[in-house]
Amino acid sequence: MITPQVSCGHARPPAIYALLALILVALPLSGCGTTANQGGAVTSSAPPSQSPEALAALPEANTFGELTSAPTDPLPAAPTDGEVLHPKEDAVIHRVPGAEPIARLPKTQIGSPTWVPVIARQGEWAQVLLPARPNGATGWLRATPEAVESAVNDFHVTVDLADFRLEIREAGKPTGSWTIGTGKPEHPTPTGRAFILASIRESVNTYSPIVLPLSSHSDSHETFGGGPGTVGLHTWPDESFVGKATSHGCIRVPREALDRLVELPLGTVVQIA
Repeated sequence: MITPQVSCGHARPPAIYALLALILVALPLSGCGTTANQGGAVTSSAPPSQSPEALAALPEANTFGELTSAPTDPLPAAPTDGEVLHPKEDAVIHRVPGAEPIARLPKTQIGSPTWVPVIARQGEWAQVLLPARPNGATGWLRATPEAVESAVNDFHVTVDLADFRLEIREAGKPTGSWTIGTGKPEHPTPTGRAFILASIRESVNTYSPIVLPLSSHSDSHETFGGGPGTVGLHTWPDESFVGKATSHGCIRVPREALDRLVELPLGTVVQIA
C-alpha cells in the first residue's frame, strides 16, 4: 500500500499517447472500435445541454466516487476492440443514451489525462468503463469529434490470479510475461475488466518508484491509508512476493514488468481473472 503524493506521466497526442507506471493504491484526499450494443435500451436522441451549474452538480466519475446508479459491465470477460477516449472537457455520463445524466467524467484524473476504454458503440454514443465504485461501473457519453479525442490502443494486459501470471499483448501477440504477486485471501485482487487510470511517481514509500492506479477498487477495503482503496500495479523492494498472495489487493510485479507497463497508454485494459 502507498500514499502517493506526486503525479506524473501525461498522455501524448491520441495517435501515440503514452503513460508511466503500478499497488492497492492509497490516494491522497486532495489531490476498440465497436462491439455489440450493451447497457440497456438505446435511443439516438440528443440529451438537453447542461448548464455549467448543472454539470458541476453531477457526481464526479473518479476513483474517489461511487455511482450506484451506473450500469455495470455486462461482459467483464470480453475483449474490447481497443478504442479509447479522452474528453476534451468534463463529459456528461448517461445511464443510457438520451437519458438523464448520472455523472461527470473529468478530463484529468490524479494529475493524468483521462483515457477510458470503449466497450460498446451506438452511433455517436460510446459506452465506457468508469473509474468509480462499484467495480465495473459503466456509462454512455456522446463521442463526437468536438467532445472527445479518440485513439486505438493495440495493447492489452491479462492477469491470471491462479497462476500468478501477468502478460502484455500487442495486437493480440504476447510481448512479455512475468510471475507476479496478488491479494491475500482476506483482501483478494478484484476480477473483471479494469484499465490503467493514471501514473504516479512515488515520493513517500520506497517500494516502487512509480505506481499505476487501476480503475478498480478493493472489495474488502472501503478505504486504505486515507484513500479510496484503489487497486494498482507496482513493484516491490525484494522478490518475496513472487508467486504468492500477500498484498492488500494490488498486483505486485517485477521491476522489468513495471518498466514495460509504464510504456503502455493510459486507458489500456487490464483483464483480471
